Amino acid sequence: MGIGILGHGRFGRALGALLLEAGQGYRAWDPVAEIPPEHRTATPRDLIDASEVLVLAMPVPALSSVLLDLRPHLRADHLVFDVCSVKVGPCALLEEHLGAAVPHAGTHPLFGPVSLARAERPLRVVLCASPRHPIAAKRTEDLFHSLGCEVLRQSPEDHDRVMATTHALTFFIAKGLLAVGAGAELPFTPPSFHAIARTLESVREDAGHLFAALQNENPFAAGAREGLLEALAAIHRSLAEAAETGGGEQLSIPDLGTRSPALQEARDHIDVLDQELVGLLARRTELVLRAGRAKAELNLPVHDPEREAAQLQARRAWAHEAGLDAQGVEEVFRAVLRSSRSAQGSAS
Repeated sequence: MGIGILGHGRFGRALGALLLEAGQGYRAWDPVAEIPPEHRTATPRDLIDASEVLVLAMPVPALSSVLLDLRPHLRADHLVFDVCSVKVGPCALLEEHLGAAVPHAGTHPLFGPVSLARAERPLRVVLCASPRHPIAAKRTEDLFHSLGCEVLRQSPEDHDRVMATTHALTFFIAKGLLAVGAGAELPFTPPSFHAIARTLESVREDAGHLFAALQNENPFAAGAREGLLEALAAIHRSLAEAAETGGGEQLSIPDLGTRSPALQEARDHIDVLDQELVGLLARRTELVLRAGRAKAELNLPVHDPEREAAQLQARRAWAHEAGLDAQGVEEVFRAVLRSSRSAQGSAS
């Protein structure tokens, strides 16, 4: 299958790397971005001629003009899909420009360069199928499955409604927090802020045009923002009234139910943390396998005793700083490193 990526920005490059990891080659064209010579085509027309599948990986505002330029050169045996973070507008443009003549689908990969670099799993993709092209939707689904992705089918409207109250609001809140200095270097922070800090860092790492697209191209985003601002204003008024009357605004905490003695609560939290640890170990294994492939290219052995010794020494120091038993933490990481060597050995 010849795959062409039109647009080689941050996501286009990340998708290309994911294709290569899965053993699938690709070609790409971009008017400004750097593309390795082995993947670059001289013109968009060359990319179309060399590809069966065309991935449109450009900002939403550029999509209409790109489709207009591509349309005369597209064939009925092509498959075209976009990877935009909003779906109502892009899917309408695909229908308008390609119609029944060229098979197409809308997709939103719920991952990006940062999550791929961190080996976060699972990778999920929302697929918005065109009623005209059920076979195109199946081909698109199969392609993402071959890359190790889970595929969720939704209508463009349902997708954008969900994104308005999740993705768009997250970026909106993060931008507001950054504007008031919440993301600045601080001497200390409470645990309740740590998750927010990770969100702020994630938003900061995304391109600026993504914020604009989430807010301006999603038809449900403005309503979600207005609802949030109204709710915050009501809470603000309630706090002010409580301060004047001597009362107190109460934060409603979900009831833990009848099984809520201290021991059960602690065990529940431990189970949640252990689940997070397993997820982190899975991400670590993905990175270990990536390192193993790089070692193989350099003809380096799987086992690197000097690096492992340095790793263990560093982790003992981290444990000491955290007030933990350094020997116990070292034993944990020795088990992790054994598992890593086994994973690299099995993959070689």
